Amino acid sequence: MKGSIIFVVSDSIGETAELVTKAAASQFPANHFSIKRIPYIEDEQGVDEVIALAKLNQAIIAYTLIKPEIRAYMKEQAEMENILAYDIIGPLMDMLQQRAETSPKNEPGLVRKLDDNYFKRVEAIEFAVKYDDGRDPRGILRADIVLVGVSRTSKTPLSQYLALKRFKVANVPLVPEVDPPEELYLVPPERCFGLKISPEKLNTIRKERLKSLGLGDHAIYANVERIKEELKNFDSIVAKLNCPIIDVTNKAVEETANTIINIINNRK
Repeated sequence: MKGSIIFVVSDSIGETAELVTKAAASQFPANHFSIKRIPYIEDEQGVDEVIALAKLNQAIIAYTLIKPEIRAYMKEQAEMENILAYDIIGPLMDMLQQRAETSPKNEPGLVRKLDDNYFKRVEAIEFAVKYDDGRDPRGILRADIVLVGVSRTSKTPLSQYLALKRFKVANVPLVPEVDPPEELYLVPPERCFGLKISPEKLNTIRKERLKSLGLGDHAIYANVERIKEELKNFDSIVAKLNCPIIDVTNKAVEETANTIINIINNRK
């Protein structure tokens, strides 16, 4: 039936049910099915309301209801009203119960609780993007980790990698002509990490960067004397911060991240 509605019904927020339903619906022409999520259906009254809506709209129901009695009631009422209804999670739970030889917890929302790490990771990634490259100094005091270094010391990819480990990271670029934000000097030293690099390595990296942008490699950005001036300024600032310094000259991002995480863990 073209233009059919599918009511995705759940006793939690319904993300799992909607994802499965969308995966199935994607195998059919676009706009063939319209999916509407109905979350937090936890009792017979809620089921009755869904059944009434489905009957009115000639809709299909796809549901993930954890409590056996509510699941059974949904099936019974759908059959009584000749409504197509599909139990997404029930058959699998029954099979797992047979293998486990024990009863399930029958508690709605446990997947979301288990996925708390996922949401923390997403939050950390969004934080790293928002407070990348010193664009908003307010993030410095809110960060778990603050990275400081001159341009092209992998501050951004390192911030993103650490965010995947659920750390909120802000990074601050250091240049001689611009004073660091005042917030940087208010951060506890143990939360700051200076990223050190050799002038020769930085010169090579910056030249490659200029080439990738279609520019000549003789710009001041890649000038060795300019680089030495920037690194001298870096040394002066991190000395004031009294924070750990990590030499990233020959380190991959993963190595640097692991070094930082180990330092943090060893303090606990």
